[in-house]
Amino acid sequence: MNTYGAFLLCNLLSAVFADVLDQYTKTEGAWIISLTKKEYSLTSVPDCASKCDTETAFTCRSFIYIDKDQECFTIRENSKTETVMRRMSTVLYEKKEYLIECKNGIGSDYRGTKHKTKTGKLCQRWASSYPHKPNITPETHPKADLEANFCRNPDGDGTGPWCYTTDVTTRWEHCSIQDCSEECMHCSGEDYRGKISKTESGFTCQRWDSQKPHTHGYLPQVLPEKYLEENFCRNPDGEPRPWCFTTSPTKRWDFCAVPRCSTEPPMIPEELTCATGDGSAYRGNVAVTESGKKCQIWASQLPHKHSRTPENYPCKGLTMNYCRNPDNERMPWCYTTDSNTRWEYCKVPTCGDEPGPNEAPPPVDCYEDNGESYRGVTSETISGKKCQVWTSMVPHKHAKTPKNFPKADLRRNLCRNPDGDRAPWCYTTEPTVRWEYCKVEKCQINLDPEVTPDPTPTTGKDPSPPDSKDCKVGSGATYRGSTSMTALGVTCQAWSAMTPHQHSSFTPRTHPDKGLESNQCRNPDGDVNGPWCYTTDPSKKWDYCQIPDCSGLECGQPKEKPRRCFGRIVGGCESKPHSWPWQVSLRTSTHLHFCGATLIKPQWVLTAAHCMERSTRPGAYKVYLGIHKEAATEPSKQIRDLDKIILGPTGTDIALLKLDRPAIINDMVLPACLPEKDYIVPSGTECYVTGWGETQGTGGEGILKETGFPVIENKVCNRPAYLSGRVKEHEMCAGNIEGGTDSCQGDSGGPLVCYTKNTFILQGVTSWGLGCANPMKPGVYARVSKFVDWIDEKIKTNS
Repeated sequence: MNTYGAFLLCNLLSAVFADVLDQYTKTEGAWIISLTKKEYSLTSVPDCASKCDTETAFTCRSFIYIDKDQECFTIRENSKTETVMRRMSTVLYEKKEYLIECKNGIGSDYRGTKHKTKTGKLCQRWASSYPHKPNITPETHPKADLEANFCRNPDGDGTGPWCYTTDVTTRWEHCSIQDCSEECMHCSGEDYRGKISKTESGFTCQRWDSQKPHTHGYLPQVLPEKYLEENFCRNPDGEPRPWCFTTSPTKRWDFCAVPRCSTEPPMIPEELTCATGDGSAYRGNVAVTESGKKCQIWASQLPHKHSRTPENYPCKGLTMNYCRNPDNERMPWCYTTDSNTRWEYCKVPTCGDEPGPNEAPPPVDCYEDNGESYRGVTSETISGKKCQVWTSMVPHKHAKTPKNFPKADLRRNLCRNPDGDRAPWCYTTEPTVRWEYCKVEKCQINLDPEVTPDPTPTTGKDPSPPDSKDCKVGSGATYRGSTSMTALGVTCQAWSAMTPHQHSSFTPRTHPDKGLESNQCRNPDGDVNGPWCYTTDPSKKWDYCQIPDCSGLECGQPKEKPRRCFGRIVGGCESKPHSWPWQVSLRTSTHLHFCGATLIKPQWVLTAAHCMERSTRPGAYKVYLGIHKEAATEPSKQIRDLDKIILGPTGTDIALLKLDRPAIINDMVLPACLPEKDYIVPSGTECYVTGWGETQGTGGEGILKETGFPVIENKVCNRPAYLSGRVKEHEMCAGNIEGGTDSCQGDSGGPLVCYTKNTFILQGVTSWGLGCANPMKPGVYARVSKFVDWIDEKIKTNS
């Protein structure tokens, strides 16, 4: 066969395989324990799918494939009927037809799990003869999927799926199954996945992955659990109903006219005495706020007018004046009967021994042994995915909750190891990837503090030259080092060998460009956990290798890892010395600190324009770098004069400062990274502010302080109750809605950095706010991504 023919055949096979797998939903790292399964040794996922499609021993609803082991398991159950477990290097494929909970036409092909009739009667099992002896059974209709007691339509009933009931007075009854073509929503439309893309005022919706004409922080790639597809109406932020940004420059966003479904909404288990997570399931009777104020009745508009009514939020239990969380707040709350206090959080008991949100993490962000004792603040996986909150069941349902593991410190979405795995991990916010290990380094233990370990021990050969370190970049796909031993010390099997383990997926022949010539650790399949190998241990087919990262001095990657304290500047959270090495102290010519700033290039600093109001003369200022104390007594201190002051475009609060000579870049002085042009930080992203500003008598004066808090989307921040339309497109909000955490006077011009992919990115410049740490008045920052072109152009023309 010629090359072109082979190319056509390859494309044809790829299309066929794609069609086969289009019938399935894929979830990495997932496993179902099943008593009804069959095992096959197969070399590809499509082959496994074919086995599932042709399975005769039972109805195959899903299959599991393990690539490195070339094992295929066909399974009768799926995630609708069984608990999904966490398992490394497995991929769960579920047939979509068995996951859909709506019907097409009369529902002859309905394969969902509804098992109650339209009047609420429980269905009888199809294989049972009590209380009703059925005419239709699994034996008489083997292709109708009459397992368990799920609603089905085996006889083509024109009204749709039905079942025999467990009520002795009612032999059978139809089930209330929503039509798949019906455009409707349950509750407030949080789970609406329809295709309406026009607003109730007739505006066409803007695509969620577009930033034109309106920039926003609802990014599909960062919020995969919100299903922000194309330009379809959605409700990602707790509004009363689905909405979208519009394609009209004069109308930023608008609600969509999505009707309510006629079928019953999904039931949630109510929490009557305590709350887990954000308390959205709490249905108890607490009706007093944390400060002791009585709650306003939700159906009332006095003394506070609002839209959080039982009509707008029908599934949120807004009865009487009980504390609830209808709109994704941090915990249950209520409007108060005090006309001077619009709303407050409530003191609802927490289920289990969940740690408080303001407990400070330990100073070292690394783990010992297998990481069960890890209490750091990393919340990203090894491949850069955001961790799912432990108390959340979206997108992945699980049992690793603070209530079930009270001693595991399962707070927020921080990486932990509650079940004794080999390292800290978390569930991810991506629906297709159930979990991953986290990007947390193992602590380097030196038993003798007087002895520095030799990084290149003698082995009888000349040591490797310094430029050929045995380390990996990222997941190690390009790693070509000499390590040929697993992390547990087992020698690797040669990639071309078939003993002790037979395999055909990864050989020098199948992957000629992956460095599989010998038995060195490699990563031919792009495994996010790094290089691995087949082992010479007959009882262990393969395992990962311990390959260090090739990390050096790069922007946004301090050698001294920050505490990333979830405390506050106004409140007393001191930073670790030199853990924010881009922090600059902007001073008068008499060396008096008055503003913060950020080093972005060796000779360039970014600050707020209003910090330059006292003078536009460079000689009026000094710049201090490499300090932790405001007194600047450290030997690492670097002092620079200003060469130029460049104010930002009219109406913006940003300024670029050129130093008289470049700063010396070292462990104590390092630039922060600039963001991508026009990048909008997603709502809820945890970011950090640092400074020597006003602490309002809470202690720590004169020491660099830090605080961590979430970004608030401009759409939310501009609500009348918050900053009422004051925040402009080139600005961003961040802070805790309840107050108590904020930047303050003296922090102006300083950095707001956000952590992503092991790097701190400068996303904001501290600009303004209505007071310091006041409730419902978050801080406002110049959005640096809107000025990237301006920064580049000014640096280029003034170098």
